[in-house]
Amino acid sequence: MSTKLAGVIGFPVAHSLSPRLHGFWLKEHGIDGAFVPLPAKREDFAQIINSLRKLGFAGLSVTVPHKEAAFAISHGLDEAAQIAGAVNLLVFKGGRIEGCNTDASGLAASLVEQLGKDALKGKDTVLLGAGGAARACVLALANLGAKKISILNRNIARAESLARSLESKVSAQLQPAMLDDWGKVAPSAALAINATSAGMSGGPALDISLDALLKTATVCDIVYNPLETPLLKQARARGLRAIDGLGMLMHQAVPAFEAFYGVAPKVTPALRTDLEKALT
Repeated sequence: MSTKLAGVIGFPVAHSLSPRLHGFWLKEHGIDGAFVPLPAKREDFAQIINSLRKLGFAGLSVTVPHKEAAFAISHGLDEAAQIAGAVNLLVFKGGRIEGCNTDASGLAASLVEQLGKDALKGKDTVLLGAGGAARACVLALANLGAKKISILNRNIARAESLARSLESKVSAQLQPAMLDDWGKVAPSAALAINATSAGMSGGPALDISLDALLKTATVCDIVYNPLETPLLKQARARGLRAIDGLGMLMHQAVPAFEAFYGVAPKVTPALRTDLEKALT
């Protein structure tokens, strides 16, 4: 097969920007390839994966709700996937399924791009949420040298569980707390990250005030649709630096594209502009 095939699997998946993102790079590099959206219900996931392997797909990007299922069916896992307990990239190699997690490295690359590589070294940070996305955020912040990560969640048991599962794997101090503790931890934070779905198009906004943050603090939202969430709008109105979720999306796709098509693409202003058009 001359045309290289890959795709993104999830449910729902029609809203995914990944086909446009990979399509931009395919065109830029003149590659004979295709990247297709693949809707799959939970009960059909494993069967669809096996069918796509037989059809000659190079691999798949994996989005909700299949990241844990992708972890379970992988024959081999990279370190980030092992620590996160989730896979967002499946690569098919000679009968094997290799599972990777590029969410953490994608977020770290986005933060470095905006803040510089040493901006979080020895600093306190706050993470809102304790789900699957939050695990990747913990890894990213720890890898960038954060001293302390306060994990805030409405259900403190989930925050405590997340901290327990990762505390032996990262150097940062992990501090689980209630969302109501925001006012206590925010004043010392260099960075606050929203790792919940609050603020997504059609959903409720995150109900917190950013007044407690220092004027030098940065607010990051991993949501990218809308590009300016209510949280980021509030941050900009207070003169705080704001980082949207599009950077993480673009950077996490770089290793996937290289695995699928054999070329390492670049995240450029032209790519961001193209994706922004799809979000307006």
